[in-house]
Amino acid sequence: MAQYLVIVESPAKAKTIERYLGKKYKVKASMGHVRDLPKSQTGVDVEKNYQPKYITIRGKGPVLKELKAAAKKADKIFLAADPDREGEAIAWHLAHSLNIDLDSQCRVVFNEITKEAVKDSFKHPRTINMDLVDAQQARRILDRLVGYNISPLLWQKVKKGLSAGRVQSVAVKMIIDRENEIKDFKPEEYWSIESIFKKGKQSFDGAFYGQDGKKKPLHTKDDVDKILSTLKGNDFLIEKVTKRERKRNPSPAFITSSLQQEAARKLNFRARKTMMVAQQLYEGIDLGKREGGITGLITYMRTDSTRISDTAKAQSRQYIEDKYGKEFIGFTKKAKNAEGAQDAHEAIRPTNALRDPQSLKKVLSRDQFRLYKLIWERFIASQMASAVMDTMTAHLTNQGVEFRATGSKIKFKGFMEVYIEGSDDQTKPTDKWLPDLSEGETVKAEKITPNQHFTQPPPRYTEARLVKTMEEKGIGRPSTYAPTLDTVQRRGYVALDNRRFIPTELGEIVIKLIEEFFPEIIDVTFTAKMEGDLDSVEEGETEWVKIIDQFYSGFDQQLKKAEKEMEKVEIRDEPAGIDCEKCGHEMVYKMGRYGKFLACSNFPDCRNTKPILKEIGVDCPNCKDGNIVERKTKKRRTFYGCDNYPSCEFISWDKPVGRNCPKCDNMLVEKKSKKKAQVQCASCDYKEEAQG
Repeated sequence: MAQYLVIVESPAKAKTIERYLGKKYKVKASMGHVRDLPKSQTGVDVEKNYQPKYITIRGKGPVLKELKAAAKKADKIFLAADPDREGEAIAWHLAHSLNIDLDSQCRVVFNEITKEAVKDSFKHPRTINMDLVDAQQARRILDRLVGYNISPLLWQKVKKGLSAGRVQSVAVKMIIDRENEIKDFKPEEYWSIESIFKKGKQSFDGAFYGQDGKKKPLHTKDDVDKILSTLKGNDFLIEKVTKRERKRNPSPAFITSSLQQEAARKLNFRARKTMMVAQQLYEGIDLGKREGGITGLITYMRTDSTRISDTAKAQSRQYIEDKYGKEFIGFTKKAKNAEGAQDAHEAIRPTNALRDPQSLKKVLSRDQFRLYKLIWERFIASQMASAVMDTMTAHLTNQGVEFRATGSKIKFKGFMEVYIEGSDDQTKPTDKWLPDLSEGETVKAEKITPNQHFTQPPPRYTEARLVKTMEEKGIGRPSTYAPTLDTVQRRGYVALDNRRFIPTELGEIVIKLIEEFFPEIIDVTFTAKMEGDLDSVEEGETEWVKIIDQFYSGFDQQLKKAEKEMEKVEIRDEPAGIDCEKCGHEMVYKMGRYGKFLACSNFPDCRNTKPILKEIGVDCPNCKDGNIVERKTKKRRTFYGCDNYPSCEFISWDKPVGRNCPKCDNMLVEKKSKKKAQVQCASCDYKEEAQG
């Protein structure tokens, strides 16, 4: 009997695929890459056309030994790494390590881990795509040349442990630029005039639009007073009523960036967590013997293509017709992908549209269920009909002063029956309809209220907003967003405050040095062009060595200049204003992996460190003589404890408010949700609205 060896990346994936392929196939996992550039040196020979020096990754010796032993027994070897550049490179490295002929049809790819997709892929093996391999190599070599040349400079001139990356540096620069925009922002005054109109017993809202048929902005109180003084009485003539029908189209199925953004908005997931849970859903979940055992539930989750296969479309359309009716089926049109998108991929979708989230709830963890539900609903909605809205606008005038009242209501829900895309904007449009208004009739203004406003600075970046901006500017690719955001935080270049990025002093120092000596590295336009050039390698249009050489010739000159001229930066420790309880020296603020902390200035003789504690003005309900302070876990989750810890072990995830429950005399805490904050008892069912 023929014996075939299949190599994938992960054990979970191996287990799923082996069950699909049967007894002839032995499936083993490489645990990711088996070869890489050495950590101890650059590993790129600049003098010999930037040839990389690959070595076996430390710890992968036993894995490779096992794979070689299995390869000797096999009649044929198939390399089934993920269907992207990284996966193609893993397959190429394995081919070299196992002496597989690169011209042989050893490569199989599939976008979903289902029995049909996997078995079909083995009917159509291909050779390793060297354009994809070269594209991955070019990125790897370019990032190595940047990181392994600039990072040692930063160690010498700033502090040890720093790094500079091609994409991460641009991300930090964007965060710093946004912070500077906020600091430099000068609010401008503007006004609005709101009115409540009444027709019969029905009231509706309107707002000032303009005067004498022209739109008019209101900059000052004087502008408002002039408008109000023009009005005579409270009768307004309805000069014009416009009714329209407006369509609202569904969003396409997810790509990597949109999944990360929506999971952040709707599930509060960090980008890294989103990708981790999506990986689990892709590699396979045990559905039980009746449902087919271990099965991949979603297609490959690192993609920038919105394409949907004809089979998936047909399946979803049948589901929509059976569940909602034929009128809910959407008009199919070819998805438009972003420039450079890998159209061999599909969008992120369920592998089987008939597996609705509720039917899988028992076999999924809470996080898996929530993410699968998001992906499933978005996909089904993307194949549904547009929603139809009725809109109505009334133009109301008094002495040439025009107010406008608008209303809308859903005429046909369409895709909104299943899913509505989230938004970074906290204000949501309300579904309201106006009374039956006719041109020529008069309505009364019950109340006219002027309101003063000030323009607001641009918001700080959330993870979702930063990913969206990076995608729009062409910075990075689907596989880079999550690790980039993770790296800039681990390095201490940025911190999260209320889930929004703020740059640290260290981040600003590093970016200032890079901007001075390596301006292209943090130039958004240059980085986006470089991404495009690297994509052209994948398309077979450009040789990767040419791309690297064009960059390195100028970079090498900048490097030599920086080595001579970059001055050492001294980061002075900020005094904390308290003394060390162990040796009496002054305590100072230090920057660590998880943000600022207190340390003794007598280091290394005294190694005393303490977290920075924020008092909330509440006495400890446990020991009575301690104060409640705000603390953070290593994962940056806030909790509350006594400052007498460890002698007092009081702890609470909810913020104590300093009052006792009038019902049972136990501690009251503040519970926060997205909608509102509420004070409730930690023991009984007493609740009250939070003040302020």
